[in-house]
Amino acid sequence: MNVQLPVHMDKTAFLAWVQGREERYELVEGRVVMMAGASRTHGILVLNIAMLLRSQLDPTTVIADFGLDAGPRTLRYPDIMVDRAGGDYTTSDPVLLVEVLSPSSETLDLNDKATEYLRLPNLAAYIVVAQHEPKAWLWLRTASGFSSIPEVIDGRDSSIQVPTLSVELPLSQIYAGITFN
Repeated sequence: MNVQLPVHMDKTAFLAWVQGREERYELVEGRVVMMAGASRTHGILVLNIAMLLRSQLDPTTVIADFGLDAGPRTLRYPDIMVDRAGGDYTTSDPVLLVEVLSPSSETLDLNDKATEYLRLPNLAAYIVVAQHEPKAWLWLRTASGFSSIPEVIDGRDSSIQVPTLSVELPLSQIYAGITFN
């Protein structure tokens, strides 16, 4: 199947265009980008993380695949966000963002999205979770801002800590039901 994407759109036109589409898209600097489909492992990881977050935070603030206004001409759809501001289709004020790496998204999630996300004024943490090994990258906001290099959390016995939100995400629970070859 050959999909013809619009070349450039503003946010309002994109939100109207994307509603009801089965495929996943993002708007990056005014350009519509089709996102790759998720694997079974990706889906399990997203669900596990969302359930952990919902058990520790107000469940109505934990949202999957919700629009993030990440810049003047950019709308992203992080795998999971914690958003206390509300909004019907997008937010620009999340406190936590989580992306699960796919083979095609590693550079995007660890570089481009990190650069965009870490500029958000109220973001407390950005977490990227590996799909093929128990490993995560964590950017935490401190009084002096975010470090340019994330903390790497490795192994099923480790935990991701986000003290400002009183959140602990044990990798053993994030990777529950996942076996590696």
